Order: sequence, then C-alpha cells, then structure tokens
Amino acid sequence: MDLHDLTRQLHISATSKIVMVVADGLGGLPNEPGGKTELEAARTPHLDDLAARGVLGASLPILPGISPGSGPGHLALFGYDPLQFVIGRGALEATGIGFELQDGDVAIRCNFCTLDADGNISDRRAGRIATEASAPLAMRLRDVQIPGVEIFVEPVREHRFVVVLRAAGGLAGNVRDTDPQATGVPPLDPVADDQASQRTAEIAAEFLRQAKLLLADQPKANFHTMRGFAEKPQLPSYLEVYGLRAAAIAVYPMYKGLARLVGMDIVGDAQTLDDQIDLLQSSWKNYDFFFLHFKYTDSTGEDGNFPAKVERIEQLDAVMPRIQALNPEVLIVTGDHSTPAYLKSHSWHPVPTLLASHCCRPDPETQFAESACIRGGLGHFEAKYLMSLALANAGRLGKFGA
Repeated sequence: MDLHDLTRQLHISATSKIVMVVADGLGGLPNEPGGKTELEAARTPHLDDLAARGVLGASLPILPGISPGSGPGHLALFGYDPLQFVIGRGALEATGIGFELQDGDVAIRCNFCTLDADGNISDRRAGRIATEASAPLAMRLRDVQIPGVEIFVEPVREHRFVVVLRAAGGLAGNVRDTDPQATGVPPLDPVADDQASQRTAEIAAEFLRQAKLLLADQPKANFHTMRGFAEKPQLPSYLEVYGLRAAAIAVYPMYKGLARLVGMDIVGDAQTLDDQIDLLQSSWKNYDFFFLHFKYTDSTGEDGNFPAKVERIEQLDAVMPRIQALNPEVLIVTGDHSTPAYLKSHSWHPVPTLLASHCCRPDPETQFAESACIRGGLGHFEAKYLMSLALANAGRLGKFGA
C-alpha cells in the first residue's frame, strides 16, 4: 500500500481549512563561514511568532544530496512522490497557461537567451527580457514550419515561452535539455535518451535551426534554449486522494500548471502578493485547501542577490497577519527547495518548514530559520509526508487499524 492508497482510505470530512504558503527557494546559506542565512538575516516578527506557537522541521524534497527542480519540489509538497510521478517542466508551463495537452504531444519550456559573436551563451535569460518585448518574439517563432508536425508557440512571462509539438502517431519526450546551465559555452544539441524520442529530438533541432535565423536581428533575445521536454502526465486529484477541494493562488504559469495537474482550481489572476492575499480572502468559503505560491525568494537567490532575497522574505512576513486573521486550522510555511544566493542555484539543502495548528505539539524554537528548523520537533523528514501531517492536524485523517 502506498501513501495515496492510505490517505484515500483514511481521509474524513471536516470543515477545517489548510493553507500552504510556499516561498519558492526559501532555504539558504551564509555568504561567509559563521554568518547568517537569508532567512536568519531577515526581520520576520510574524513568522517568528508563528514558529513559537507551531512546530518546525527541515524537509527533504527528494532524497539527501539531490537538488530538485521546482516541479519535483512542489509535487513532494503536494504529497506526490516525485520519484514516482515524474513531470517535465514543459508540461507544467503549457498547462499553466491553459494549453490543453493531448496524448502524444510533447511540451517544451523555452528560455530566450543571448549568444555572443562566437555563438556562446552570454546571458541564459536574455537579461530577463520584459514580457512586452518577449511575447512578440515568441509569436514570431510561429513562422517555423516542419513538414508533418503541428507546432504551437505560446508566450509565457519574461524570457519564458512554450513550444508544443504534435505529430501523427504521437511523440515521446525523453530528450535532454539544450541549456548547459552555464555561460561562456554554446547551447547543447537536443539528444534523445531512447529510440522512441529520436523523432522529437530531430524536430527540436530543426526548430532551433529556424529559430536562430528568425531571431538573428535581436540584440538580446537572439536565440533560445529548450528545457523540460514532457508528455502529458496523468495524476490522481486532490479530491480523490485527500478529499479536499483545493485552490491555487499563484502568479507564474508553471505553478498554476502544476496545481491544475493535481486537480486544484486556479483562483483569479493575481499579479502581486497583495492580490494573492485578496484572492485568498475572497475565496475562503469555497475551498478546504489553499496553495499560495511566492516566487521571488527563488529568483533573487538565483541572481545571487542576498540582500534582495532578505527583502523578499520580509515582504512575505508582512502579509502573514492577513493570512492568520482568517484563522486556518492548519497554516504551513515552507519552500519547494533551497536556493542559496551563495550558490546562485537550487541546492540539496533541507528546506525550512513551519506547521502551526490548533493541535500541533510546539517545540522550544521561537525563530523561523534554518538553525531552528534543524532542531525542530518535525525533525528531518521527506516533503511527501507534509500533506499527511496537514490532514492529521486539520482533523481530516482517521485512525489506521483497529
């Protein structure tokens, strides 16, 4: 019996509410030995007060030593074993903008990038080009023509766009990313990892060839990389597995896509954190579970901007009283992975996690920070168990056995 089989058997009806606040890339590192992490350096009186009344821990999104992508990291938080349910980033991006994938489609998350005169990548995100400038360029790529292939190109946000490939007989998505995750080197070629995906790799290579010609006149976004080749996934829903009517309140399409794939309703079209809290308040009566996603702790970490990440954590802390005023039976604050500014990338470090409920067993810690979470009452645990903890604390999980 796996975890989902167990929760299907044990979940019970209740009127309790669960809020899960995910600060993307929340975990960090000191910039120098003996220093503070971003979370430790931030002034977070509201999160600290919540920590004093709740219980802390350090969650492992995948396994010790494994650095997760945002997709697997969120799946784990939602209670789906990321090693069992593998979803490519392309499917998340496509679903997030409302594209209806069909069986046999392959979706690809693409990033505009800048190539120098030698054909090497000088900026992996084309200076985080604004959406108003990137969207027309994405639509220009609709001019790519490949015989026997139906191609959909959809703008997403800033430097991101989605390509969906569709062909008779279907395509397979086991193709390696073309982003080398470094500057000063050329983009990689799309390489299939199995025979079934060879056709997809060939189509992608031709798309890239034509795209380079179509973008040649651009000063910044003169090429793009392809990441997260993915077929349409099949996942059991929150209602089926947990008995929860679930809502997602996110700004970025990828996280809306992941939430939609697990059966959450996408609530509103928030553009700011304050918008998100407004939507949380206005939809409070309609749902049992709320996923609220905050992106900017991750992007500032990836930029290596320690002070900016501290500011974003403090911004999140400032809205916590508005969430607490709704009096959810369970309030969780965590991240999908760590993104230390020191490393400028996702990392394998356990993620600070805070759970407060009317019936949790508080530990002695009074600050929401990595050092306190390491000592907290939840200990080190796999993130896929967070949802069963949430259900139990919400009075929504029955007893196992006689």
